[in-house]
Amino acid sequence: MQYYVYILKSLKDGKLYIGQTSNLKNRLERHNGGRVPSTKNRRPFELLFVEEFQDRSSATKREPYFKRVKSPQFIKEKMVAPSSSG
Repeated sequence: MQYYVYILKSLKDGKLYIGQTSNLKNRLERHNGGRVPSTKNRRPFELLFVEEFQDRSSATKREPYFKRVKSPQFIKEKMVAPSSSG
C-alpha cells in the first residue's frame, strides 16, 4: 500500500501542516471539510507538496524531517508543488 507525506498551507493564516496518509484525496477532503480537529479552524488548505512511499514505516521515518524544516521559505526554495517521488 502506498503512503504519502504531505504539506498543506492554510489559506486563512498561511501556516503549514505536515502529515501522512494512505489515502491522500480523502485526507485532503477531511482537512478542508473541517473533520480534522487540529486544522478545522485554519481552513481552507492548499496542497504544497507530496512525497510517496512504498510503506507506512518509510513515510513515518520521513515525516519528522519535514516537521524540522517547516518554514515557508524552505518549502518555496526546495520543493515544487504538488509533486511526488518514490
